[in-house]
Amino acid sequence: MANDPLADALNAIKTHEMFCKPACEVKPSKLVRETLKILQRKGFIGDFEFVDDGKNGYFKIKLLGRVNQCSAVKPRFAVKRSEWNEWESKYLPGVGFGMFVVSTPDGLMTNDEAKEKGLGGRLIAYVY
Repeated sequence: MANDPLADALNAIKTHEMFCKPACEVKPSKLVRETLKILQRKGFIGDFEFVDDGKNGYFKIKLLGRVNQCSAVKPRFAVKRSEWNEWESKYLPGVGFGMFVVSTPDGLMTNDEAKEKGLGGRLIAYVY
């Protein structure tokens, strides 16, 4: 059994993208669902749906070939609202290229949305 379903899901997306697969399946969780919504909204993945197979089910994700790298951030570092640029330079390859998924008091969002709202949060994942 997996200890971190989000890390497993992002790893599955990354490996399926490397081998040019059109879709992948990942185990479901609430955090995975919300992260997939953000990735879909930002154009990194296509549509996804929950498939109930009678056991636990899974998310079937349509891949678009736009993910170069993605991973969960471990440990989940706390970032103050004034520290975004410092953390972006550590994990992302360039300014305006890629994004973080961040857990804030207002829910899951990207680092750009958190900067606009003047929020800090915990780093969950990055993608570019």
